[in-house]
Amino acid sequence: MINFERVGDWGKARRILRAAPERVKKAGRRAMLQEMHLLRRFIVEGIRGQNPGGKRMRPLAKSTLATRRIRTTGRRTRASSKALIQEGDLMGSIAVIQKGTTFFVGVHRQTKSSTGRSMVDIAKINEFGSRPIVIPITPAMRRFLGILFRHLKRPTAGSGRGVVVVVIPPRPFMRPAFENWIGQLKPRFFARVAGQLPELRSGGA
Repeated sequence: MINFERVGDWGKARRILRAAPERVKKAGRRAMLQEMHLLRRFIVEGIRGQNPGGKRMRPLAKSTLATRRIRTTGRRTRASSKALIQEGDLMGSIAVIQKGTTFFVGVHRQTKSSTGRSMVDIAKINEFGSRPIVIPITPAMRRFLGILFRHLKRPTAGSGRGVVVVVIPPRPFMRPAFENWIGQLKPRFFARVAGQLPELRSGGA
């Protein structure tokens, strides 16, 4: 909820709004679209800097870093130590969408990752964390875990049947950026609108 207070000559402002309602609406839509792109930039820069909305993001686990190093061995892609950034799918999926007078910033439901996974599901898991995910250990996975445990200098997995339980911790990247963005939305938005209406700039409304 945004609270507003009256500042300046609101009588003149009302006369301007009545005289040119369509111009004001268009200016408002343009200003809001600019704000949506600013919000998207805040989200992307927060991921890139691992500091969304000025809140430091939880670092990756040692096992995750080791997994990345193993999977990128011999490839041109380097293993990144940053969260949510290795493939670039998440940052690339964040979009500004306008439908009439409705604006949306986030991940579209139809967007897929480079491997065909739903980007909405990936975004939700990273934003809010996951419940325990139980993954049956296949022979190929057991071989990979053996390599991973050697990298981590841990005892290797046993030879019996088993499962791996994974819990992904929350790494909010949208909510902190949104809170940072909306904190200064009101003066910024009105300045954008006034910038498109000369009569507001000159009259001190």
